[in-house]
Amino acid sequence: MYLMYVDESGDTGLSNSPTQYFILSGLVVHELKWQASLQQLINFRRRMRAIYGFKMDDEFHASELIRKPGRHTNIDKHKRLAMIRNFAAEIGQLHDCSIINIVVDKRNKVDYDVFESAWKALITRFENTIRYGNFPGPHNADDKGLILPDQTDDLKLVSLLRKMRYFNSIPNQTSYGVGYRNLAVTYVIEDPSFRDSKFSYFIQAVDTTAYLLHQHLDPNGYMKKKKGYNYFHLLEPVLCKVASKSDPLGIVRL
Repeated sequence: MYLMYVDESGDTGLSNSPTQYFILSGLVVHELKWQASLQQLINFRRRMRAIYGFKMDDEFHASELIRKPGRHTNIDKHKRLAMIRNFAAEIGQLHDCSIINIVVDKRNKVDYDVFESAWKALITRFENTIRYGNFPGPHNADDKGLILPDQTDDLKLVSLLRKMRYFNSIPNQTSYGVGYRNLAVTYVIEDPSFRDSKFSYFIQAVDTTAYLLHQHLDPNGYMKKKKGYNYFHLLEPVLCKVASKSDPLGIVRL
């Protein structure tokens, strides 16, 4: 079984939106590596507690650590930035895990369902990577996948995945000719099981991933000044590059 933890960055609005991009990031871990990966994240948090005083039950929310640190104002801003950099480096060393990234550039899009398009692309890449055995690390002959997202538009996502089990229209590759094929989802099982990010180190890891991808594409003033937009490259060892052969980092761009 493959578990995909998902979080987003940006918003899905097309009119008067403060963000140009909507991003979905999915961190995929196999059940056989889940315990070891969790222990690695726990060990990282213990180091953050020892070095910065960041408690084990504090939520690691990357954008808030920079913009609205709340009770973490006692940690200097440059140290909070160092924590994000350290977390990116740790995620990049989650051996046998993979990260699928979807980016919707909302410019010049009209009557476009950002939420559905991004999630459909993510689910399809998750499905196909399981189908063709392209995730690294251990696997079982009959592996399936389960999606564990942070809180989002829950009902819309459940409805979309159920629909994709019967109808999933995919543009034909050149070899198939012009038109579309119906590649119904069969490897992703059950409805999405939603998680509260406060209680999931995996969701906090993929939150950091989505944030750093957003900063890679459109950095805020502080991240630009401190060159934090480069931190996304620390994740390269675990990026699922087969998700998009047209992008050197495997980013699916819509």
